[in-house]
Amino acid sequence: MKSSVIVFPGSNCDRDIQVALRAATGREPAMVWHDDSELPDTDLIALPGGFSYGDYLRSGAIAAHSKIMQDIVKRAHAGTPVLAICNGFQVAVEAGLLPGALLPNAGLNFVCRDVHLRTEQAGGLFAGHYQKDQVVRFAVAHHDGNYYIDDDGLAALEDNDQVAFRYCTPGGEAGDNPNGSRDDIAGIYNESKTVLGLMPHPERLADPWLGGDDGKAMFESLVEALG
Repeated sequence: MKSSVIVFPGSNCDRDIQVALRAATGREPAMVWHDDSELPDTDLIALPGGFSYGDYLRSGAIAAHSKIMQDIVKRAHAGTPVLAICNGFQVAVEAGLLPGALLPNAGLNFVCRDVHLRTEQAGGLFAGHYQKDQVVRFAVAHHDGNYYIDDDGLAALEDNDQVAFRYCTPGGEAGDNPNGSRDDIAGIYNESKTVLGLMPHPERLADPWLGGDDGKAMFESLVEALG
């Protein structure tokens, strides 16, 4: 599986996702600079976490207009999978690849800790190694992770099974939402389920040496699905 990691000014998790993809695929991901005009041949595009352009204007808004994003949007619409994590999720929303908006956290505090998520959909590119309603532990580190979508949009997400993960307690119940996201949503798919955006970081808990490996299954799922 060939993968590409996009590097923006202010990215700080590009190396983390590089390590996770290298471990899962046995191949070195292409590290693609934001000002490049075209991606190499790739089976997966990763938009990493960080603070692209210092989060000026609005988180992800400037990065969404980087030169490379034209090719990313084109390829995403053609079916190339995109994994958009934290700031990458914000970029994907700003670029129109995913619906909704990411607002400042409730309480206006930066949140950095492990969280529990309930897997809402099993199978597919990203969740093939997870079970429905499985509780996993990932890490969050964000200030603008409060996912919002209007009533009609929320209904569409539910009708199309586009909610990927919800924040939950260790027992899988509602009640531990770190940022105020609507309906405890932590991650969503596009309609074709080829783009996944999520605020928590699977790559930060993808190896026992990091304190947990619940995120490893996501990368294993991608390798199995994409070869």
